[in-house]
Amino acid sequence: MAAGSTSLWDWDYAFSIIPDLLKALLTTIEITVLGSAVAFVLGLVIAVVRRARIPVVDQVLWALVEVIRSTPLLVQIFFLFFVLPRFGLTLSAFVVGVTALGVHYATYTSEVYRAGIDAVPKGQWEAATALSLPRSRVWTGVILPQAIPRVLPALGNYAISMFKEVPLLLAIGVVEVVNAGRELGSETFRFTEPYTIAGVLFLVLSYPASMLVRRLERRAAVR
Repeated sequence: MAAGSTSLWDWDYAFSIIPDLLKALLTTIEITVLGSAVAFVLGLVIAVVRRARIPVVDQVLWALVEVIRSTPLLVQIFFLFFVLPRFGLTLSAFVVGVTALGVHYATYTSEVYRAGIDAVPKGQWEAATALSLPRSRVWTGVILPQAIPRVLPALGNYAISMFKEVPLLLAIGVVEVVNAGRELGSETFRFTEPYTIAGVLFLVLSYPASMLVRRLERRAAVR
């Protein structure tokens, strides 16, 4: 396609850039999956530790959660990428993306886990105590198997939200699908095709995921 073409849409150009956009989409998915893993695991740890109400630790975690939830994700990304190197810790843009998204959403998933744990009937705790089960066994064998299925829909919603926020990482040079579209458009001065295809790719993945989460919500409501 000629860079100077003025047609609104060029199918040859659109098809030619799909491989590059799909490669960038893979990066987007990788960051989402790894960020979700961090958010789900760290969120659970925060919820369990805060429920233990350990002096000082509980206050520190509360303050950390409030700070992270009260500041924009983009500011946190910039802090990790531009400020941490001044303290001798330099992370790649990819690692910063996974870390920033994971920690940011962990503060939200921790509240989701807390709600799920609180929803476990009090009698379950009392029965575990009466049986003199070890604390670790109470959590892994009694409480969490009941709490986690209740919160799966909410966790799924956060994973989808994270997927749609990965484009923020273009600010630090991560070549995810939107940034790839921007770079392709800058080369040819055609932005309609790359941005439209990028949007369609997001829709193709996020809409079915949303439908799956809604199905999980309906199943959870029936139980």
